[in-house]
Amino acid sequence: MSVTDHRRLGIAAGTAFLSLVVAGCSGLGRTAVGTIEYQTPRKQRVQVSDPLVTGCHRLVPAGAVELTNRTLVDVVLYPTPDCTGRMTTYIATTLSDGIPPGVGPWRSYTVVH
Repeated sequence: MSVTDHRRLGIAAGTAFLSLVVAGCSGLGRTAVGTIEYQTPRKQRVQVSDPLVTGCHRLVPAGAVELTNRTLVDVVLYPTPDCTGRMTTYIATTLSDGIPPGVGPWRSYTVVH
């Protein structure tokens, strides 16, 4: 192999490696800058600062009946502790929402990113 071939091979390998690193780590450690504040059925206030943008986040066991999203991203609320279920609620950044009377509390959320 000539020196030129070695350089091309090195550039190709470096490009492939960089692509894998960027794709594999794009969500690691990233947070939704800001706070999520919610109220439990017993009127307790809970505040979460800078939640991770990946994964399912459980609320306190009693759940939330009202939530204010003060992060820079949107969130989706679920009636189950594992971010499943059909009755989801979408709360955009800087907005609030509450559950209607007779409906169970939200138990988890995901961050839209």
